[in-house]
Amino acid sequence: MSIRIFIFIIIGMMAAAQLPAIQSLLVWQRPLIADGEIWRLVSGNLTHTNWAHMIMNSLGLAIITFIFRRYLTSQRLGLLILTISGFIGVSLLLSSMEWYAGLSGVLHGLFAWGAIQDIKAKDKLGWVLLIGVIAKVLWEQVSGGSASSAELIGARVAVEAHLVGVLGGVLFTLPQWMKKRIANDN
Repeated sequence: MSIRIFIFIIIGMMAAAQLPAIQSLLVWQRPLIADGEIWRLVSGNLTHTNWAHMIMNSLGLAIITFIFRRYLTSQRLGLLILTISGFIGVSLLLSSMEWYAGLSGVLHGLFAWGAIQDIKAKDKLGWVLLIGVIAKVLWEQVSGGSASSAELIGARVAVEAHLVGVLGGVLFTLPQWMKKRIANDN
């Protein structure tokens, strides 16, 4: 399957997740996860607070996958989204958050992952991108999320998800790095 078709499928899933009957089954909610609805750890990333939020994240997905297209296949993108979503979902259990919706944490993770791929490809811009996304999420931890974004999405920006998304994107590169390191040692 082409990556373009795969992206349209993901966006279609996010649009379907906007329907109230479906959203209520998918959104990340701490009490429901504690009651055993563990799929919400991943599916909460596909839900959004409103259509503007979903469209903004859809555009972000399209732009990030375009920037890093040379490193992506539909299978790799699917694995990245699933893994980073799960990492965010579990990590948010360590926060005080009770409710979460949005793909922005995953987008931050995809961006960090892509920047590291640039670094590995000896593209010096990769360092700028990685330092930039790390600086952004650290700044958000101190100053909070963008007020204009919060107004647009009708909710507080979940800067915790951005932070753990970047961490997830970085951690996703470790198995590949370790495999290469082991191969070089032999």
